[in-house]
Amino acid sequence: MNQRKPAIVAEHLTRRFGTFLAVDRVSFRVYEGEIFGFLGANGAGKTTVIRMLCGLLAPSDGNAWTAGFNVRTQVEQIKQHIGYMSQKFSLYEDLTVRENLAFYGGLYHLRRDQIQQKKQQLFQQLELAAFETTLARDLPLGFKQRLALSCALLHDPPVLFLDEPTSGVDPRARRDFWGLIQSLARSGKTIFVTTHFMEEAEYCHRVAIMHEGKIVAMDTPETLKARSRKSSMQQVFVSLIQQQLTES
Repeated sequence: MNQRKPAIVAEHLTRRFGTFLAVDRVSFRVYEGEIFGFLGANGAGKTTVIRMLCGLLAPSDGNAWTAGFNVRTQVEQIKQHIGYMSQKFSLYEDLTVRENLAFYGGLYHLRRDQIQQKKQQLFQQLELAAFETTLARDLPLGFKQRLALSCALLHDPPVLFLDEPTSGVDPRARRDFWGLIQSLARSGKTIFVTTHFMEEAEYCHRVAIMHEGKIVAMDTPETLKARSRKSSMQQVFVSLIQQQLTES
């Protein structure tokens, strides 16, 4: 994987909120076409990292580059080269699926014919065609997530950030969603995904485990399990966190 070009680079990335140290000098690289999982309990610092990488939050110290652009000085360029799907469903519930896509296409300055072409592609890929005229608020939760993913992909970004994308959906919908993520990675897109579901780490090429703002482990799921002599990423995570608590 490390023979590929890095799509995301973080160097000693740090964020403070007053006296609270939310992210503590994290460094890593994510490569083109990689599914990189950012794992940790709620409050570990995952969302803060993702917001800095998206240019939504300035670092207190350190630096980072996303899609080749600096998070401090090239925020507008970053926004044009990433797709971002937040934890909470943030689309317009009073608009239909089609209207949401048209609205977001306008935000990305896409022409009407470009929106139409991309819509047809996404409808086929994400199986949304049957819901084209359905209000977003009336969609099943799994399909709300698919609509949010469609809007994030509308401008065909090379890097996709997914912040807890399967939170609240049933196990079958989660599996289906991860199938979509894997398909996107095979097409060459870089996927940076945060999750607190440890079993989802098995779908990632590499994972980083966060605890209290620090990366406490980073490698492939297979290597982390072998190193810890554990059979699942859930067991790996519990063992690592217990070790951190013992040492602190």
